[in-house]
Order: sequence, then C-alpha cells, then structure tokens
Amino acid sequence: MAARLAVIVPCHDDGVLVAEAVRSIQEEEPVEVVVVDDASSDEETRETLERLEHDGMTVLRHEENCGVGNARMTGLAATSAPFVFPLDADDHALPGVMARMADVLEANPEAAACVGDIVEFGEHDVERLTPARLDPYRVAYTNEYPISALYRRSALVAARAWEQAGVRQGYEDWNLWMSLAERGEQIVHLGRAAYRRRLHGRRLNQKTREGHREHYEAMRRLHPDLFKRLPQYRRSSDLSRVRRVLYPVLFGARAEVPFERVLKPLFDRFGIWTRTARRSGGERRKRHRVPTA
Repeated sequence: MAARLAVIVPCHDDGVLVAEAVRSIQEEEPVEVVVVDDASSDEETRETLERLEHDGMTVLRHEENCGVGNARMTGLAATSAPFVFPLDADDHALPGVMARMADVLEANPEAAACVGDIVEFGEHDVERLTPARLDPYRVAYTNEYPISALYRRSALVAARAWEQAGVRQGYEDWNLWMSLAERGEQIVHLGRAAYRRRLHGRRLNQKTREGHREHYEAMRRLHPDLFKRLPQYRRSSDLSRVRRVLYPVLFGARAEVPFERVLKPLFDRFGIWTRTARRSGGERRKRHRVPTA
C-alpha cells in the first residue's frame, strides 16, 4: 500500500529531541518519514541519529549547514507521498491527526493545505487558534499560519515550497504562505489541534528579528503581485476593521518595539490579540474562541 503521508523532519543539533519528534508520529497507515541532518556537530545529536538509523529510520545528511528550508527541500525530493507534513525536530505530532488531515484534503480537492490549531508548550501552555482561511492581507504583514500543516505536494512544488533563495532562515514558512496566498490557493481547517510546538526561550526570536526590515523587503520583492493587490485584499480580509487598520502599523517592515516584547504576550494570554484556547496544568479546557479586536 503506497503511503499517502510523508513527514519531513529537519534536524540541526537537536539532540534527543529529534527522537521524541519521530516517536510522536503515530498513524494507523503507512507514513514516509525522512529525517534530514543539516550538518549537526553535536555529539548527542549524532548518536541519536545513528540510533534512529539503526532502528530503520531514513536519515539523510548534509555535509554543510544549509538551513531548515533547504533541509526540508532535501526531504521533499526524497519522498513521493501526495501529502507532506513538515515537523521540526523539537516539536511533536499528535496521534492520528495527519490521516484525518489527509481525509479532509481528499474531500476538498481545491485546497492546497489543511491546517490545525497549535498547542504551544515550554515557555507557556496555550492552544493558539490558526485562521481558517488563507487571508492574503493578513499574511502580507505577519505570519499567523503554522509551521506544520499538511500540504498537497503539487501545491508545494508549484509554490517552490521552502526554497531559501533570497529568503533568510526563520522566514521560510512565512515566505511559503505568501507564495500560496499570491497564487490564490485555499486552505481548510481541521477544526482541532494539528501538532505541538515547543517554545524554548526568546533568544532565537530576537536573533531572527535582527535585520527584519531588510528581510521583509526581500520577501516583498519576491511577491510583487501579492503586495500590488493589497488594497483589494484589505477589502476582502476576514480581519476586524480595527485589526485591518493596525496590521500595517504594528507589523510589516517595522522594527521590534516594546509592544511586541511586553504587551503582545500579555494580550495573547487573555485572548485580546491572538485567538487562543486557554489551557491549565497541561489539561485541555473546553475549546472556545476568545474575543478579538
């Protein structure tokens, strides 16, 4: 039986976390799983990858560190299943969810991807609700769409997936969502959480923000049609009127300001800005959509 699902796990010095990520992939149907070692130098990571390989896992290796986007492209080329799920080496899949997402995509042949909500753990414990529609106006200013979704392979290939030519590491997912939006692609929502995303400190986020204006402008140049049509997309956006006004002020090319570092996490906690379903003590509460501006 040919696999419907391919999972690509890029890894760079992730230690035993990559084994946790692989073990979290639990589906009752065949799954192509490929781990791409992006030139890890950490001994613990190397030993973990050797154990995975000994257990039958496919592990591909880069001689030089090429970035997570290029690692995913290596995994994409090495798999053939029609639906592709990228899973970072420090994140966790949820049992049976990928098969449900594939069922949704098969029932919606016009959709390029199936998304779900994101269970964040580590720094805090919250379920972040993913927008149910790929809104070009929203994604032109900030990325509220997940790293891990189930993509139709044909849509990935048409959008050039995670190619990093002209795109800085840390922006490859946002760039992909811009590409899909520019092409007029549609998404469908699973109606529940799709994966668990680990948060471990703000250092990487701060590093990513360095030179943000320059890297954002580079993406603007890569997607001229998306940005040329922003007035049209603004009118059709599903954002509230207040947020449509605020997005160009708070996001886009501007540098980081105290709002993002101090106020936004507080707003997130109470559901004022980003839609969240609150969690307590690791137990899921009743899912609800909190008010937004």
